[in-house]
Amino acid sequence: MKSKVLMKLTNVFLIVFLSQNLIGQELTKVAPEKVGMSTERLEHLSNTFQEYVDNEKLSGSVILLARKGQIAYFESFGSSDIESKVAMKNDAIFRIASQTKALVSVGIMILMEEGKLLITDPVGKYIPAFKTTTVAEPDGDGYKVVKAKRPITITDLLTHTAGIGYGYGLGAEQWEKAEIQGWYFADRDEPIQATIERLGNLPFEAHPGERFVYGYNTDILGALIEVVSGETLDAFLKNRILDPLGMNDTHFYLPKEKKDRLAVVYSPDGEKGGLKKAPSPGGMVGQGEYVDGPRKSFSGGAGLLSTAMDYAKFLQMMLNKGTFNGNRVLSRKSVELMTSDHIGNDMFPWVGGTGFGLGFSVATNFALRSELGSNGEFGWGGAYHSTYWVDPQEELVVVYFTQLIPDNGLDDHKKLRALTYQSIID
Repeated sequence: MKSKVLMKLTNVFLIVFLSQNLIGQELTKVAPEKVGMSTERLEHLSNTFQEYVDNEKLSGSVILLARKGQIAYFESFGSSDIESKVAMKNDAIFRIASQTKALVSVGIMILMEEGKLLITDPVGKYIPAFKTTTVAEPDGDGYKVVKAKRPITITDLLTHTAGIGYGYGLGAEQWEKAEIQGWYFADRDEPIQATIERLGNLPFEAHPGERFVYGYNTDILGALIEVVSGETLDAFLKNRILDPLGMNDTHFYLPKEKKDRLAVVYSPDGEKGGLKKAPSPGGMVGQGEYVDGPRKSFSGGAGLLSTAMDYAKFLQMMLNKGTFNGNRVLSRKSVELMTSDHIGNDMFPWVGGTGFGLGFSVATNFALRSELGSNGEFGWGGAYHSTYWVDPQEELVVVYFTQLIPDNGLDDHKKLRALTYQSIID
């Protein structure tokens, strides 16, 4: 009797030991059934995304699904360069635009964990131009500039409630004169600090804390990281996040030896149908200057290039409560704070049943979206039509990279979600 009890206790100990030591290990490919997904059902996903290519809706894409710490699905479709007949590969490099924001938000939390700042601090404590800010308010047929009701905090920036847009609201002509509009920074021949100093003196769209305004918030956070850490943003992210996680293909500007792996950006060809190559370099809606640009402006809001595997490692770290492959990037409590809703559904204007945390959208009532999913999932996307999400309930990481701008209402994101969840069989 004692031996049976001892054997059971030993087995329990081994299961706990193994599960604890598997958490945070390198992502490896396994048969989908080993992590509760169906090979047969995943064929629906493959067929659908091949159809987008065949119908000239997408040039190509890479999809990675990881569940329970292992890769269940990792496939590429179409071409990374149609004109040169280059097939899309799993290691293709993509412009991830606003998916940069999540990494920079994690960087802020790292500095708080090191005692270098508090997210309740006013931004003006670190960047003088933000000590006193202004807001453009309607005034008859025009607008007036008034003093902000309170200082902007770091939390305001993390949750996009600082009132700072992309320079197209009231007072847009002042933003245009300052040459600060839109999210694209790769062509700027000045460091990010110079841009943000000018930005701090422009009139914002709303008072701090009053509403969700998507804009330059995370670019400001990137500049703040440089001030507090004493490092450039690219060096800080490399030392604290990219190298520890093994994200070796994530860069602000692409090393010349990797330029052939950078996927081409396409746009819908409205006149002819199908796709056309976006202008080169072409700024926001073109190929960008990520290879041959000035390499001076590190945009915390939209500057990074990455691969599906690299980004999956970052997301797996978040799912693992701050650790991956034996390296701890964040504490469990910081991850919990980042992935909790801070603003409430009423303030987030884009999708029902969704709030916003510190750098991520957060599902609070997934049923209101009429989509498959779970409460508590968090994610975001990028201007070149990439997207991602993490579902802690299902232990699921989803990364979808493509290069399409504008998307003209393409339904691939919703199809990806439906076809991912329908493949879960446990």
